[in-house]
Amino acid sequence: MINIHFFPSRRIALYMAKTFVLRSMAVLVALVLILQTLDLLGESGKILRQAGNGDSDLWYYVSLRFPQLVARFLPFSVLLGTLITLATMNQNSEIVSMKAAGISAHQIIAPLVLASFAIAALAFLFSETIVTRATAKLNDWQAVDYGPLAPGDGVAANAWVRAGDDLIRAGQVTGAGAGTRLHDVSLYDRAGGRLVAIVTAERARPAEGGWRLDEVERFDVVTTATTSAPSLVAARGVTPDQFTLADVRADEQDIVALSRSIDDLEAAGFPTDALKAGLWHKISGPLSAVLMPLLAAVAAFGLARSGQLFVRAVIGMGLGFAYFVVDNFALAMGNLGAYPPLLAAWAPFALFLLIGETVLIRTEE
Repeated sequence: MINIHFFPSRRIALYMAKTFVLRSMAVLVALVLILQTLDLLGESGKILRQAGNGDSDLWYYVSLRFPQLVARFLPFSVLLGTLITLATMNQNSEIVSMKAAGISAHQIIAPLVLASFAIAALAFLFSETIVTRATAKLNDWQAVDYGPLAPGDGVAANAWVRAGDDLIRAGQVTGAGAGTRLHDVSLYDRAGGRLVAIVTAERARPAEGGWRLDEVERFDVVTTATTSAPSLVAARGVTPDQFTLADVRADEQDIVALSRSIDDLEAAGFPTDALKAGLWHKISGPLSAVLMPLLAAVAAFGLARSGQLFVRAVIGMGLGFAYFVVDNFALAMGNLGAYPPLLAAWAPFALFLLIGETVLIRTEE
């Protein structure tokens, strides 16, 4: 008699979900520890090169980098955990026993999909509450080459702002509002689209409706003469928000803050398609864990003694990794403006959902 319930028995569902979650988490821990070790070996020289940095700074780097690695490789771990779980069950004839009892392929995969939804929800919360903050702090620290950074200071690197015909570049932007400070400032004075002079300054702060530049040097393009001045007020009408908004990054803000930043950028006339793609990807990214059991399900079916179990596992792994390649490509095209934000974030998910379901239906037939 065919089992018409969506899930198998409660005992089988709990057994499969527990096995799947434990193996996925074991893979995640092993994978992240290896990658963290390799990453730390690559960055430790840069961190210790700064005077005053020591072992505590290495551990601080690990505390900021570890959440990023967990969030990035969680879907990979779910993929590998699914393959290990289903391949082992197939090898031990557990899948054959379930099929003989009238349990369909969809019912076999259902507990894994439900557990993946829980993993995706936890991944979303983890990313929004921990990963975004760690990423912002790490980017700030890396912007000053792992040097001293005052607590609470935000640092934007390489921010460009247009003021009429002129262009202003700030190597670093710290603070906010009236406390905004620019460092390593370059002002490109243009008239009629032609460069007239280049003004450089060590730092700048808001003053007199513009910016007071300190330790100024001005290079005249026509005469090639260089003049110096202790200070100069320039870029009148340019607000501090234009510099702090010029370097908004989707991975540094939670979904609510990013939505507000997008609204502010649109009001200021900045392009926002890349940030909108990043906003949607904050949902589709963690949700990719739900796809992994479906894409790896091909490893569950087919007789293990037929010699095709390894081939099926490779096919499942190939489908999973193909998803990540297509997802990164679509997100990159969205950042370039070639794809609409919604398409860039959700098209890979929809495509591989259909592919996984097609493979599963063909397998069941």
